[in-house]
Amino acid sequence: MYPSMAAKSSAYDRAATMFSPDGRLYQVEYASKIVEQGTLGLGVIYNNGVLLAADKKIASKLILPDSIEKLFMIDDHIGAISSGLVGDARRLVQFARQEAQENSIHYDEPIGVETIVKRMSAIAQYFTQYGGVRPFGVSFIVAGVDYQGFRLFETEPSGALAEYKAIAIGRGKKEAMEILEKEFSDGLTREEVVQLVFEVLKKAGSVKGKIELSRIDVAFIEKGKPLTRFSKEELKSLLNKSKTA
Repeated sequence: MYPSMAAKSSAYDRAATMFSPDGRLYQVEYASKIVEQGTLGLGVIYNNGVLLAADKKIASKLILPDSIEKLFMIDDHIGAISSGLVGDARRLVQFARQEAQENSIHYDEPIGVETIVKRMSAIAQYFTQYGGVRPFGVSFIVAGVDYQGFRLFETEPSGALAEYKAIAIGRGKKEAMEILEKEFSDGLTREEVVQLVFEVLKKAGSVKGKIELSRIDVAFIEKGKPLTRFSKEELKSLLNKSKTA
């Protein structure tokens, strides 16, 4: 007897390098599904810099929130937010940090934001092309400042990348992007962008309608300033302003 079509098609998801008859790489699509299960991450460019915000998943009240990483410093002028497998994120961030350090040593200048994003994406793509490995189950928002100005990119498990003025990844991305597309405009101030981020987190975050500051990480990068994280006191003050506005 000949195998059924369902049995035939199911075989194409057993190897990362095997295309299905309709041109799909199922292992890469599965990796993207993991990304969709991650908590929401946001990146927004404003008039004087670029802001990153991450909603962290705190599975137990016994967990120390600061031990959960979603927002990473790659170099003084570059930061990233991950969505997906944290172990995969750490591995790619470690690679990116090494690339940034080597560039500084060899050329005596900071690495370009687009350069580091393309190198990270090249590694992700490599792991979709060879047998015996699996795709990285993580996407990133990578933000920074270089000679071209403020830059903001999204990477995907396939190795694809794109540049944005504002972007969201993780669970609730569709709702978040709808809000960003409606509310974002060029020339927003840092405080206005923080208020916009709070609005997105309230409406599209994991705990809709409520922001728990213990699970929120927010940082910004500006010219002449390294990646700087907001303290919980600063975030509380800004959140109170958003409630009274």
